[in-house]
Amino acid sequence: MPDYYQSYGVVLSVVIAGAALVAVAFGAGRLIAPHHPTYSKLTTYECGIDPVGQGWSQSQVRYYVFGFLFVIFDVESVFLFPWARVYLTLGTSAVVEMGVFIAILATGLLYAGRKGVLKWA
Repeated sequence: MPDYYQSYGVVLSVVIAGAALVAVAFGAGRLIAPHHPTYSKLTTYECGIDPVGQGWSQSQVRYYVFGFLFVIFDVESVFLFPWARVYLTLGTSAVVEMGVFIAILATGLLYAGRKGVLKWA
């Protein structure tokens, strides 16, 4: 039973050491970094052009949809690479299941392409 509690003690000490490291890093950054705010430093800056007008503007939905599609296919790669690593030990049922998975994602990509979401201009 003492070994059981000792393993929790190791985890607790690692958490405390990590929190102390973060606190020391933030404290050192606060002490060392120069901090002289001026109006020009606090002004919004983008691409070397001074801001004109309001800061709010509308964005087109297709950019969000394109980002959403990227996330979907990024998740596909997260599932596909580990599967490919153990491919030989899985058997034919896993190959069929991965084929169905890829077919569903390919159908989604085909649908998005036909709707014109993937066109930038």
